Amino acid sequence: MKKLIFIFSLVVCCVFAAQGQSEYKSAIGLRLGQPLSVSYKQFISDPGAIEVFVGFRSYPRYGWFNIGGLYEHHSAITSVEGLKWYVGGGANLFFWNFDKGFNNDGAANTSIGLMGALGLDYKFADIPLNLSVDWLPTLFVNGYDNGFGPGYGALSARYTLN
Repeated sequence: MKKLIFIFSLVVCCVFAAQGQSEYKSAIGLRLGQPLSVSYKQFISDPGAIEVFVGFRSYPRYGWFNIGGLYEHHSAITSVEGLKWYVGGGANLFFWNFDKGFNNDGAANTSIGLMGALGLDYKFADIPLNLSVDWLPTLFVNGYDNGFGPGYGALSARYTLN
């Protein structure tokens, strides 16, 4: 929770320190959260965007690789020019890998997660950089970690392509 508050504060400081805002159509970069992921975001309409990401997380006795996608609906925050908030949803596919003896004698497991999305998005006017912070609560519908998870928060930094 402390990390999420720190990330949110960092984004808010960046927003107020920047001058102006510009729009962008697509961006590629990193989701700096759990897991660390490569992210690509493409606007398909004025308010609507598709974001896809691939990530990996490793612990001493287990780890996972995931592939996910979200639809995000953006709305402007009029008090700060160009700052947007978004809400959306999507799905995630997890491939779990466990050390022998830790879970199922080293067998890999697969999980499907349904995600919600709530976040803030900002594009700097003078440089091709987009920052966003979000929260993705997840409902695992099968496999390891079955059930509702609190979700993951992340700070994303992306290079805007246009």
